[in-house]
Amino acid sequence: MKRYEDPKWVQSMKLSLDHNYAMAEFLGESGLKETDLQGLAPRLRAFHQSLASQREGGQLGFMELPYQTQVVKEVRQVAKPLLEWCWDLVVLGIGGSALGARALHQALCHPQHNKFPIARRQLKLGLWVADNVDPDYLYGLLDGLDMRRTAFNVISKSGNTAETLAQFLWMYKLLKARVGEATARERLVITTDPEKGPLRSLAARERLASLAVPPNVGGRFSVLSAVGLLPAVLAGIEVEELLAGARFMDQRLKDADVDHNPAYRLAALFYLFATAKARPTLVFMPYASSLAGMADWFCQLWAESLGKCHDLQGNAVNAGSTPVRALGTTDQHSQLQLYMEGPPDKLITFLAVDKFKHQLEIPDLYPDQEALSYLGGHSVNELLQGERQATAFNLMKAGRPNLTLHLPEINPFTIGQLIYLLEVVTVAAASLFGVNAFDQPGVEGGKQTTYGLMGRRGFENYQREFADAPPALEKYRIA
Repeated sequence: MKRYEDPKWVQSMKLSLDHNYAMAEFLGESGLKETDLQGLAPRLRAFHQSLASQREGGQLGFMELPYQTQVVKEVRQVAKPLLEWCWDLVVLGIGGSALGARALHQALCHPQHNKFPIARRQLKLGLWVADNVDPDYLYGLLDGLDMRRTAFNVISKSGNTAETLAQFLWMYKLLKARVGEATARERLVITTDPEKGPLRSLAARERLASLAVPPNVGGRFSVLSAVGLLPAVLAGIEVEELLAGARFMDQRLKDADVDHNPAYRLAALFYLFATAKARPTLVFMPYASSLAGMADWFCQLWAESLGKCHDLQGNAVNAGSTPVRALGTTDQHSQLQLYMEGPPDKLITFLAVDKFKHQLEIPDLYPDQEALSYLGGHSVNELLQGERQATAFNLMKAGRPNLTLHLPEINPFTIGQLIYLLEVVTVAAASLFGVNAFDQPGVEGGKQTTYGLMGRRGFENYQREFADAPPALEKYRIA
């Protein structure tokens, strides 16, 4: 029996939320009252019903991803020949096509995974994510890999992403020169729309292995689809357990009432502090280095889903709050001063890990030196937990609201819970803000102007608009 099939183990891995230090009993006027939260209950109940209806109508594809076992079979089938020949996988993608894979790799693989010999990795691939078109970075990344033993996963839901297509064109020519055209095709996997788009056409034309991004799943909600699962499988992550964690969280959110639903409570807290308490900056601060990638992933999910000019009725609202990634304890020594004494415009969300895989005892080597001796007999684990507790407590004393989301430990099951929870939190918050969680109109202008500047047919107007803009003034340039 798999451990995620053991009810006792599953319950021991349940995520929990503590928002005491966000409430008025601890913060006075800076905190929320219970009546503030109860005031949103009718809206959240209505949202719960709407969510179920939209899900039944097939509009919320991300909620079905934890149940699509056929996708796992397809992913493993595509992965099998790559595991036989390749040592490394390079993901070519950006945004939602990259951040999820990186977050899973960072959270669930050894910190030195990519540097280990293939035998110590248990014949699993090193994972590299090329999510930028910085030419020096891209060249340098590939320069350090054996192209004869490297596979590439090209990911773009639309198939139109300029950065990803440019990376692919450059890399494909290089790969063919190094290993030959036939072998180059065997080292490529395309992940894109199942029917349309340039990458789908290319996969058919070049006879490349391919996987599908469900049409009803947005890129930033796609980590539990083939987008995240293929890199995870190749890196040796137990994706069945990951999906089991997401299913567990789904059932928990379905069954809980509004007052005991962690997704709705988090959405309410984030929304009320951004609006009623005028704290539009949401700091997401894990106390585990391996979860820094999850914070980056969440920041994109939150920012792109909620930062909208117009609400659902077309009114100008400029909604949303600004997510900021911090890392404990690292950023206690860089950002905390601002959080403690700077503008009172932030809500801090800590991500705590109750039990780490390793226990590092601190030896009592210098009992005659007080600055060292007080640490002896404790552990690094205790120090990390103490740092988090002390930071949360002192923020509360300063009237700075904060809350803590607890993971019992870091494993595929708890990460699956966390991913699914934060996705539902984001959609629930979008409902409270009154905006569409699934579009991103604000980034389209930049894409279209880029197409024009690069000479893409059909975008000449954008090129002319750029050329006709007022020229830069020399008096504002300092050389």
